[in-house]
Amino acid sequence: MTVLVIDDDQINLDLFCLMLSMLDMATPVPLRHAQAALEWCTSNTPDLVVVDYLMPDIDGLAFLRRFRALPGMREVPVVMVTGATEVAIRHEALRLSANDFLTKPVNGIEFNVRIGNLLALQHARQQLAQRAETLDIAVRKATADIVAREHEAIHRLSRAAEFRDADTGFHLSRMAAYSRLIAVQLGLPEAECDLICDAAPMHDIGKVGIADAVLLKPGPLNDEERAIMQRHPQIGADILVGSESPLLQAGAVIAISHHERYDGGGYPHGLAGEAIPLYGRIIAVADVFDALTNARPYKPAWPLERAIDFLHAQKGTHFDPACVDALLANMDAVLAIQRRFQHDQA
Repeated sequence: MTVLVIDDDQINLDLFCLMLSMLDMATPVPLRHAQAALEWCTSNTPDLVVVDYLMPDIDGLAFLRRFRALPGMREVPVVMVTGATEVAIRHEALRLSANDFLTKPVNGIEFNVRIGNLLALQHARQQLAQRAETLDIAVRKATADIVAREHEAIHRLSRAAEFRDADTGFHLSRMAAYSRLIAVQLGLPEAECDLICDAAPMHDIGKVGIADAVLLKPGPLNDEERAIMQRHPQIGADILVGSESPLLQAGAVIAISHHERYDGGGYPHGLAGEAIPLYGRIIAVADVFDALTNARPYKPAWPLERAIDFLHAQKGTHFDPACVDALLANMDAVLAIQRRFQHDQA
């Protein structure tokens, strides 16, 4: 272990290094100038420091004050060498977080016992910190694996709902990416942008509760069938609500609100404006934009310009204007998403 020894007196410096050489665990680094020691510490971390109080330019107290201010030096033990009667200096050194004292003339046995004990404690502390870091890494990896499996399961369940009405392939991936893009442009925190992206595929999970006769009907729905279809947001919310998972909580919000309209004409609750949860307002734009720009069994894909014109025309009626503007503010990113998920496939 590295012991930084600072003393302007070469004889004392040599003596301290000689005594340290008797400790198997100690490798001394002798320096005669406190400023040089501080500079050394900017790129090295000693395991222990022995510093004389009485030195020119920078004395032991000044060194200790500046040493503790360096990154990573708060936990390094410091032993200060002082005169026998310098009580005030000892008190100030304690206040500045010195760990121990040696009194001149330094006794060799006392020196080795005190330094050896401090090095052993420091070694134990470092091992404990290393084990804690290893455990933290293992816990974070295990947590990340659980989250990844949760995301995969949710994505697959969401695709199951999409398969029921032939809306398969990359639709979920594209609309999730559009949703994240909107959230980023709105200035939401990165973690929240990721949450929205991960939860977006759950928007239509409630379709699993809609009868095939309605969900798969090739022609227009009558009023009764339309009422049945409009139950899927509530069904989705009922499936997801009550979970302790932030991801499922976000999915429940998205499921219940993504068919609300900004002007209050949507369903299931007829919410308007900012009474609609932001997540629902974001997904509404992303979902419709992707549906417009890709072919469906009931329609061909719209040209990009026509879809953009539609979004602009529906600002303030169907869609939150801020969400529309956020999506269209970065068309390079929109086109990159379309290229990345270029073809619908099962």
